[in-house]
Amino acid sequence: MEDKEPNENESNKNLDEETLFVVSQTFKALGDPTRIRILHLLFNREYAVNEIAETLELRQSTVSHQLRFLKNLRLVKYRRAGTTLFYSHDDEHVMLMLKQMIDHACHS
Repeated sequence: MEDKEPNENESNKNLDEETLFVVSQTFKALGDPTRIRILHLLFNREYAVNEIAETLELRQSTVSHQLRFLKNLRLVKYRRAGTTLFYSHDDEHVMLMLKQMIDHACHS
């Protein structure tokens, strides 16, 4: 049996409007330097909002706004400990893609 390569029409059928929207929003998220910095920071461990702000030298309101954007795309998640929210990444695929793009940029 031969493996068939999908023709262009077959691969386009699989991209419904919702999928296209999610993909474009994910690329939009990765198109912002502040969001890239936040995701890169969250690559290895979780951080509280104030830790992110302090580490990246950003205002806490800026960090909260960007985290809300990333959370809506399910790229980050949080856990509550008392009154503190600790954020971590929530999508291994996107984090791998981000790491590969960073490695690519550093290699050039």
